Amino acid sequence: MKFRILLLLLAVALLAVTGAQAVTPAAKPAQPAASQGVHVPILLYHRFGPTVADGMTIKTSVFEEHLKYLRDNGYTVIPLRKLVDYYLKKGPAPAPKSVVIVEDDAHKSVYSDMLPLAKKYNVPVTVFVYPSAISNAKYAMTWEQLKTLQKNGFDIQSHTFWHPNFRHDKKKMAPAEFEKSVQTQLKKSKAKLEEKLGTKVDLLAWPFGIYDDYLLKKAADAGYVATFTIEAHHAGSGDVAMKLPRYLLINADQGKSFARIVEGTAPKRNVVY
Repeated sequence: MKFRILLLLLAVALLAVTGAQAVTPAAKPAQPAASQGVHVPILLYHRFGPTVADGMTIKTSVFEEHLKYLRDNGYTVIPLRKLVDYYLKKGPAPAPKSVVIVEDDAHKSVYSDMLPLAKKYNVPVTVFVYPSAISNAKYAMTWEQLKTLQKNGFDIQSHTFWHPNFRHDKKKMAPAEFEKSVQTQLKKSKAKLEEKLGTKVDLLAWPFGIYDDYLLKKAADAGYVATFTIEAHHAGSGDVAMKLPRYLLINADQGKSFARIVEGTAPKRNVVY
């Protein structure tokens, strides 16, 4: 009798344990990639040529080596707008091994050297322009050339109106004068580009990478939804749309050096703009 009672109690206990396991919530599935954040390098170029004319020039052949490396190693060059939309919560996170390519200043070599290679490798590019130079400065593109870039998938955005050094201006100008200058740089550039190119301009690259909280607020007030620095690290989940980092590339960024930049394992360096 005692043995039967013992068996009965054991069976009840076993059922209780089994039942508890049955109602225990299942482990949460792994989060989809779109909610795990991003790790995207924004690669910044300035000008191209057959030789290294200055610190901001990259040989055209080196630029093509970069594009070959990205293609051959499974990277996808995505439009800058796709990355920005993620930060604005308007789109999903870019897929792993995504890369963004941008250019500052609208140098004429973008038309002569960068455009053919961008077409050859089918990569999107965003060009940050300061309109005062367009069709004026010998080193810069013309408005017609910018329109040709647009027709070939390039996005044209703002780099202020004449590429000022805000740090120097703030020191030498009275507060009211400086505020007026900032407003001109931000608003006039946006208006001119939209008028000439019929494009939506709401992205801004800071000249010399100079910005502060005051400038960030003025940029937002002027209608910019994202701005870009030259802080050298991948755009990640800890970044915000108004302070997105970029790698300022130089001609020495070849082979393993370029690979480490794209992988996010390159040592930190101070780049003189």
